[in-house]
Amino acid sequence: MELPENAIEARDLVKTYPASGRSPAMHALKGIDLTIPRGSIFGLLGPNGAGKSTFINILAGLCNKTSGTVSVWGRDLDHRPRDARAAIGVVPQEIAADVFFTPRESLDVQAGMYGVPRAERRTDALLAALGLSDKANAYVRQLSGGMKRRLMVAKAMVHNPPVLILDEPTAGVDVELRRQLWDYVVGLNRQGVTIVLTTHYLEEAEELCDLIAIMNRGEVVACEPTSQLLRRLDTRAVVITPDHPLTVAPSLPPFETRLRPNGEVAISFKTAEAGVEQVLAAARAAGVHFKDLRTEEPDLEDVFLSLTYNAEGEHALP
Repeated sequence: MELPENAIEARDLVKTYPASGRSPAMHALKGIDLTIPRGSIFGLLGPNGAGKSTFINILAGLCNKTSGTVSVWGRDLDHRPRDARAAIGVVPQEIAADVFFTPRESLDVQAGMYGVPRAERRTDALLAALGLSDKANAYVRQLSGGMKRRLMVAKAMVHNPPVLILDEPTAGVDVELRRQLWDYVVGLNRQGVTIVLTTHYLEEAEELCDLIAIMNRGEVVACEPTSQLLRRLDTRAVVITPDHPLTVAPSLPPFETRLRPNGEVAISFKTAEAGVEQVLAAARAAGVHFKDLRTEEPDLEDVFLSLTYNAEGEHALP
């Protein structure tokens, strides 16, 4: 069978929750278009309430769309719903595991639900890959939060889906376990598994994702390769280390200045309007003497905030 070009395609996807009592109708998705290429690590970012979970729930069959079309691995969600859902594994935000089962039993039950024959089950291999072999016969209630997270990833992979959706998979996981989890996920991607990731750790998305879509208020406000997305901002910063510690950031209009906890001063400027020399001249004119300086390019957090700035002038933080 020929592999599809795209792992997931959504066209004019709408989800509206009807009015109830005093609550007006809520438009969770407002006709979004998304294309997730096969074999990519795709980041889906946005503040709370942006519509990310609604989109994932539609893919997983937990929520019915209002209108539009969706296909997973070339299988239309309306015409081949079971086949489409069999092509994805979902790791939800919430830890959902039967605490009276062992990890081995949990994976076997999950595999059975997907109709995986006993001879084809990969229970022990998944436990080993996710560092749970020594806990295979312990009760799930005895596992730490990080171990339960890894068990959720294993459960999502029991039927060997070509698409894996990770919804905030490292929330509450310590740095070491987070790195182990990402090593496993990147390994899956190298084997051809398409990864869809939602995360509030923006540096995580910047490091891992080939493509990133940013959602806000039910709409896709950007969907580009990560490097291209970072180039969208024409803002840079000159970071000055003063020769004497400052207690307040100097005022250098029209530039924005911020005093950092380590005593450095970050001066932001738009490259279309000024250059580094003009920034330094303004700092010298204000009496700022410095012993060191460097420039910084915008990071994903800067892009995220610029695209999710709300109408009231406040940032919609994740």
